[in-house]
Amino acid sequence: SRDYLFLGSESHTATEFRYLKANDPEGSWQVLAPRLPEHEYYPEHRGGLFYIRSNKAGRNFRIVTAPVSTPSPEQWKELVPHRPGTMIEALLAFKDYCVLFEREKGLPQLSVLEQCRWESRRPIPQAEAVYDLWPGDNKEFNTSLLRYRYQSMVTPDSVYDYDMGRRSSILLKRKEVPNYNPALYNSERIYATAPDGIKVPISVLYRKGFKPDGEAAIYLVGYGSYGYSMPANFSSSVFSMVDRGAIFARAHVRGGGDMGKAWHDDGRMRRKKNTFTDFIAVAEHLVAKKYGARGRLVIAGGSAGGLLMGAVVNMKPELFKAAVMDVPFVDVINTMLDESLPLTVGEFEEWGNPKEKEDYEYMRSYSPYDNLKAQNYPAILVKTSLHDSQVMYWEPAKYVAKLRRLKTDQNHLLLQINMAAGHGGASGRYDFLREIAFDYAFMLTQMGIAPEGR
Repeated sequence: SRDYLFLGSESHTATEFRYLKANDPEGSWQVLAPRLPEHEYYPEHRGGLFYIRSNKAGRNFRIVTAPVSTPSPEQWKELVPHRPGTMIEALLAFKDYCVLFEREKGLPQLSVLEQCRWESRRPIPQAEAVYDLWPGDNKEFNTSLLRYRYQSMVTPDSVYDYDMGRRSSILLKRKEVPNYNPALYNSERIYATAPDGIKVPISVLYRKGFKPDGEAAIYLVGYGSYGYSMPANFSSSVFSMVDRGAIFARAHVRGGGDMGKAWHDDGRMRRKKNTFTDFIAVAEHLVAKKYGARGRLVIAGGSAGGLLMGAVVNMKPELFKAAVMDVPFVDVINTMLDESLPLTVGEFEEWGNPKEKEDYEYMRSYSPYDNLKAQNYPAILVKTSLHDSQVMYWEPAKYVAKLRRLKTDQNHLLLQINMAAGHGGASGRYDFLREIAFDYAFMLTQMGIAPEGR
């Protein structure tokens, strides 16, 4: 609306916003709602109202309105109710419309509300069963066009304009992928059952004509932390593996945000081990349903996803043929004891504080470095960067040193340190592709798939 400025401060579990009229830059910032433990809220402005996304009355958020003249929480009125099965991730306010960005059954969706009335809600339909979408840059307030981005495991990144009045989408641009034919591939959503009965979503990609006979190679990835959803997005590089007969799968495990705030809550702090048992259940389900062979199952994850890899190969090493751990957070206790590191204090709300006895004991029970033991392990590639400020290079280095001493097998254990990169790895376009090629060479070798010409 260009009428107000918002100034926010936040942690992993709480927010506080101030507001100021945009035409009064010398004015005083006013607090919209004082911060409270476990209360996250995010404001938008339209007309005489603030539209506020709040999780005070439910973990998956609701939408309330408040008059700009007196916006204190006592004046909040519910516009969109909290629904346990639907996560409201964002609200966009236009002159004549509001748009909800939500996540339901693990899939994102956009819904339009005419004049911001809940009873007028209508979702924007999508053609594929498994996909990812999110709002694009919407800078105009007085418009009927909503810009959004869309992609799937089969469809490259695409930009759409949706006419909220005419209820139709127009494709503006789709990323060109040379020599790629989407008609050759298929994706689907299946579910594994965790030990406690929870259904864990899995997004699967394979070449058409694939037959689940239990012989294919499986490339399975996971993350499951910070409430981040694992998107069912497009990856041009993965088709080099799929074209060789492998299937590609993403595990949407607890600790992520794929199924809302409760999904995150059930995989953090003293429930973190649900993330690991979910991933194991996904891997076992893919093998049991004959998507591929246990002896050709390769897994990968980075950062907190590297923690996931380290935990599951400790817990069930015989299930996996190989694992790739990219900048892995494997020394949980020592890192979370060092408050001089940039992320430690803020992440007490994600992992716990090991200075608290119960938190320490729980973290000690799963920390990959602390749970290494004398047993057979799958082949493992560990990658780190000298200038990583989020997971210091010595974490994976000491993990590999201890694992070399303890493991009882003859499988490969490789440590690669990028001497010029940070947490995100190589930044140059071709250097980035070389890193992927290195990973794939390791994985294809472990899968028993020989490169062409060899």
